[in-house]
Amino acid sequence: QNLIIFGVAFVLISFFAILSTYAAELADLFGLRQKYLPITFTVQGEDLQMSWAPLEYPCVYEVETFSRTTGILKNAPEYHLLTRTKTLEPKIIVPRAAIPTFYRISARGIFSEIYSGEQIMANPNYPSPPRPIPIIHYTGKNPASLMPFLIWHVVPNAVCYEVELLSAPPEIEGGIEHSARYHLESTTKIFTNGYQADLRKYSAPVYWRARALGLHREPIGEFSIAEPIFVDENLPLPNCPLINNFDFISFKPQPIYPVYSWIPIHSAAKYEVELLNHPPAAENNFEASADSLWRQSTVDQSSCYDEYARPFAGNYYWRVRALNEDNEPISAWSNSEKFTVADYSQGIYAAILGDSISHGGGAVSYSPRSLEYSYATYIDFPVINLSRSGDTAHTTLERFERDVLPFKPKNLIISTGANSLRDESISAESIVEDLSKINSLCRRNNIRAVFLTLMPINPENIYYVFRTETDPHWHDKLVFVNRFIKKNFVSIDIERYFYDNFGTMDKNFSIDGLHTDLRGKMLMGELINQHRNLFRGGEK
Repeated sequence: QNLIIFGVAFVLISFFAILSTYAAELADLFGLRQKYLPITFTVQGEDLQMSWAPLEYPCVYEVETFSRTTGILKNAPEYHLLTRTKTLEPKIIVPRAAIPTFYRISARGIFSEIYSGEQIMANPNYPSPPRPIPIIHYTGKNPASLMPFLIWHVVPNAVCYEVELLSAPPEIEGGIEHSARYHLESTTKIFTNGYQADLRKYSAPVYWRARALGLHREPIGEFSIAEPIFVDENLPLPNCPLINNFDFISFKPQPIYPVYSWIPIHSAAKYEVELLNHPPAAENNFEASADSLWRQSTVDQSSCYDEYARPFAGNYYWRVRALNEDNEPISAWSNSEKFTVADYSQGIYAAILGDSISHGGGAVSYSPRSLEYSYATYIDFPVINLSRSGDTAHTTLERFERDVLPFKPKNLIISTGANSLRDESISAESIVEDLSKINSLCRRNNIRAVFLTLMPINPENIYYVFRTETDPHWHDKLVFVNRFIKKNFVSIDIERYFYDNFGTMDKNFSIDGLHTDLRGKMLMGELINQHRNLFRGGEK
């Protein structure tokens, strides 16, 4: 009888405790919803840690990471949600990204949300005016070799960078001028956010700073704050390229046609990339793997495009080494970098099919591996990128069954034909014929096809960057193709947003005249978001 009484009492007490907790959270009896949480940012190695004052209540924190939208479209939100991170501790390592990001904190108690912060905090690694923020610092406790890698955070839309070495801190920090008194050397032939310096001809101390440059080597912002390089001459020199994952977005899937990127080393004429489906037998060795899936050399100094799609689920490992003009190795292999392809065999909600504009990349120097230059990043629903650089409308059609059907997408965003516009040998009629066949394949396979109209191009900028001519009748072809798309397909008309006053691609959206840059990719994503009703299931 005592046990029964005890059991009933326990149940009643537990019930009232739970009910009281629920009521307390619902009524905000602890005053948590209006609480101000001071937020601080601190550098943790190569990452940035965000921390805040904890709530005096058991909870799970959620940090939302945003990018700012373009502000061009009416009724568009100010921010675009990139990812969410949950944590039990009042701190997180913020997700890496190569664009200005913003953060908002909320917290959930046992039953409901108990805190929703109104303050949105900006990532401090993107100051105004723009300047590179060093990632690796060479101090007395962490000295450099005589050929150190100098690494910094990406400056958005920088085409290249300049590094200046100095014998002392400059007379004035920042600015756009070299130091008149302490300048040792500088170079502007840097097309990624890192550089291997050669300090063997200098005696200590040596300082370094970097600045971002545009297409015509014009300054973007100012020099970074100069930092000393503490050197230990006994340290071995780096013997391989450095994998570039410093501002790498890992919370979005990579395109199925991967691109591999690294920080180059001195004296390399070419590079070789190796892909495996297991870790290499030894890291940082000199021998190629006998069972590699793929191996390719390239004259590109910081990236390599995989010519094959990688749609099969599993883990993959890639690494890179430097070659001379005779294709002989002059370095060890870098440490391997792992990436994972998820299992999509049960089908996906949406995919993107297209050419290099959809594959990603922009601002001349950024490849599709830089997901900030992919409009998929700014779409509000999950998408898998099936695009391939270099495609014409016809080559996109040719690979449809091989690259699209295994994913069983409910919806397919299609944007291809820009390279066909440029090619004098390809007619507008042949473009629409290929697009019509793609649309028919979608209908046959129960896929909702949503076409994007083609954007204008800028032949003058295309020639300046790529040294290739453009069909002088490109605009007539564009008008014909887009009229056909709007009349015959489910489509989103994005063309009109991208013109300048001269009837070509606005340089504010595309530096090279063909591939949209950050602002252009964001706008493309925003336009797709505003037409969610066109997608199967988009009304939900």
